[in-house]
Amino acid sequence: MAASKTKLSRVRRKAAADCPTCRFEEEAASAGALRIAGIDEAGRGPLAGPVVAAAVVVPYTEPLLGLADSKLLTAQQRDMFFQRIMEDAIALGIGVVAPETIDEINIYQATRLAMATAVRQITPPPDYLLIDGPISLDLPISQRAIIKGDRLSVSIAAAGILAKVSRDRMMMDLHEQYPQYRFDLHKGYGTKAHREALERYGPSPVHRKCFRGVKEYLEPPLFT
Repeated sequence: MAASKTKLSRVRRKAAADCPTCRFEEEAASAGALRIAGIDEAGRGPLAGPVVAAAVVVPYTEPLLGLADSKLLTAQQRDMFFQRIMEDAIALGIGVVAPETIDEINIYQATRLAMATAVRQITPPPDYLLIDGPISLDLPISQRAIIKGDRLSVSIAAAGILAKVSRDRMMMDLHEQYPQYRFDLHKGYGTKAHREALERYGPSPVHRKCFRGVKEYLEPPLFT
């Protein structure tokens, strides 16, 4: 019985550790911030498709029960939270940077561009930004970068879900255009099946030509 209680306690502690809180939002508010936006991205690592960022101002004092890092949720859970966040958000923006721009400016700068684009869509603009990862934005707004912020901040976690679900839906649309790559299954990530499709068909117009795993196949004619 004691062992069972100990195991249950560990599970609960882990669950609590994976649940973001409003600590960073409260710290920003105590310093005078009124409109605090969380920013996160989806799609830095895939071999194809855009990188997508979201910026969202949520009522952080009433966080959604069960909200977590999008990577820890199932697709069904993400869709549920996506709908709730869309309904409850005070303001939000989505930034999308296409593969050809990623090839021109590199994925890090494309991620920063997507994030800044998302922030600029919020009106009136936020006065404080909580950003996932070691990233700063060239915006005249106070900001704080938080490593693993999608597991620590409710605003960043909400932004992560918006970005992930938005990008997944874009990849489903791209699957309709290029079904041979099966973007519906892997969303552009470098799975075995995706790499085999690249070897067979070569890169499509939505593949990132600067990425390892894609640029090796640029000598054959591109898919038309």
